[in-house]
Amino acid sequence: MQPTELYRIGIDLGGTKTEGVLLDARDTVLTRERRATPLAEGYQAIVESVVRLVRDLASLVPAGAGCTVGIGIPGSVDEVSGLVRNANSVCLIGRPFQADLERLLERKIAVRNDADCFTLAECRKGAGVGYGLVFGVIMGTGCGGGICLDGVVREGPHRISGEWGHISIDPAGAMCYCGNRGCIETKISGSGVEAAYLTRNGVSLTMEEIVAGARGGEPRALVAFNTFLDDFGRSMGGLISMLDPDAVVLGGGLSNIDELYDAGLERVRHYVFHNDLRTPILRHRLGDSAGVFGAAWIGI
Repeated sequence: MQPTELYRIGIDLGGTKTEGVLLDARDTVLTRERRATPLAEGYQAIVESVVRLVRDLASLVPAGAGCTVGIGIPGSVDEVSGLVRNANSVCLIGRPFQADLERLLERKIAVRNDADCFTLAECRKGAGVGYGLVFGVIMGTGCGGGICLDGVVREGPHRISGEWGHISIDPAGAMCYCGNRGCIETKISGSGVEAAYLTRNGVSLTMEEIVAGARGGEPRALVAFNTFLDDFGRSMGGLISMLDPDAVVLGGGLSNIDELYDAGLERVRHYVFHNDLRTPILRHRLGDSAGVFGAAWIGI
């Protein structure tokens, strides 16, 4: 076996899906798999699901070859207590997720915020290549962000660099799981838009149904969708005014909404603190779950 024969397993744990990838030493995708996240079944079910996925991927690694494992989660691990903080999958909060996985897998693993993993992937081999300061955004079940400067993704002393999803932009808005009201995550995540639609109309629709309804001219869906685009513009305009990044890269399921890149961009122009917006807002290049690659690359 040559020293370069190191395989990498990456796991991206989301609120609705868990994705795994196995890369060879040349970063070629050998297999990639998505499974439903058993969020409703609770913490232990999620742990067991991730363990099964890692083991299934590891079974494909040739005998004698080395293999690393990295996991992106919708939160962060406190470096002192080892417990998960700030996770929108709230059943993870206060749990020793990394330690439990390491015990069951009988090996060391790396765990990092999923938005950091996404940002790393897009800056290494995706839409962020060639830009100095990049802000990576995940818009899916939740809303997270990561900051990459000259190829290095910053965590910060509290491991929360880029956590723009919990900036409160509406003190009279919906209550967020973090304890504040009107956080960006309650405004432009899929779950946030769905919850607002239910509150306003007394009817439950998925984000996909809201978008489809708006495109078809349904009045209630149009109101919800236009509010979403305006909140996106307000949030992104404030971010660009503060950070002045060279580029913003959007990922997560909602990043595939085409209107973000035209009507949404016009809303950003309205709210940003200058008259000539030159910061490109880019669609992901590695797929709507590029974070799985970043997770593989941070593995140990």
